[in-house]
Amino acid sequence: MEKEKLTFEHIVNLDLPNLILIATPVMIFLVVLEWVFSYKNNKGYYDGKDTLTATFIGLVNAGMSAAIKVLTFGIILFFYNLIPWSIPHTWWAYVLCLFWLDFWRYWAHRVAHENRFWWATHVTHHNSEKYNWSVSFRLSWTQHIKIIFFIPVVLAGFHPVVFFIIHQLAVLYQFWIHTEYIRKLPRPIEYFFTTPSHHRVHHATNEHYLDKNYGSTFIIWDRIFGTFMPEGEQANYGLTKQVKSYNPITLNFHEWSDIVKDVRNSKSLKEAYAMVFTRPSLLEGVKNEFREKEKVKV
Repeated sequence: MEKEKLTFEHIVNLDLPNLILIATPVMIFLVVLEWVFSYKNNKGYYDGKDTLTATFIGLVNAGMSAAIKVLTFGIILFFYNLIPWSIPHTWWAYVLCLFWLDFWRYWAHRVAHENRFWWATHVTHHNSEKYNWSVSFRLSWTQHIKIIFFIPVVLAGFHPVVFFIIHQLAVLYQFWIHTEYIRKLPRPIEYFFTTPSHHRVHHATNEHYLDKNYGSTFIIWDRIFGTFMPEGEQANYGLTKQVKSYNPITLNFHEWSDIVKDVRNSKSLKEAYAMVFTRPSLLEGVKNEFREKEKVKV
């Protein structure tokens, strides 16, 4: 039996719930609650300007997601209609999709830390020196191009409805793990799922914590691919070179701006390529190598 081709009208007529929009008032309420607890307990987990900036960045990002929804749907539908097979739209399809999507979220996240071009689409999420629930709102305005990493999910044959619902749930999962208040959870949970403890390590600037714990919903991928690090000492947050700004434009585009400057200052195509695609943690070393080569030529 030939698979039915889906159109944009098919998806729109289903009137899919916007789970993130529905959950937004609850998340904002919890942020305020955590902020109040932090203030009363003199914890210093919040900075007013930082939180307002994060909220503004998040709201703009949500607006952008809504504005480009037609394009996003179009990309997903194109690849779904391209393949002759499909996975039945059943309850277990949602479970399978959760694992398959999370596998690709792991790799999208890892690439975003290990390749400077993709880091520029993600750095906004890391440039706060605080760690609290409002940090989950700090999603880059250029992150939407990472949809290409999720095309394999659709190519597996998952119905677009399954993809969009699971994707929203995966995004919502990220909210609760951005907190200092939830410490270690029972061992089975800590072993299998990404928890606040794991994600504090991921956001840390402590040298031995760098480039660890990329897992989105499940931490098992980090255990399998060798990027897992348990939480030990207290984490310091932000970037290895702090931005020191509350300006949303700066926070979203400072890395893009630095890339353009480095490419302009490059003396060769090889150097320009390295300035765009080098691993961020190795960037200074790579720059020094090219400077030394230039000195030798002179």
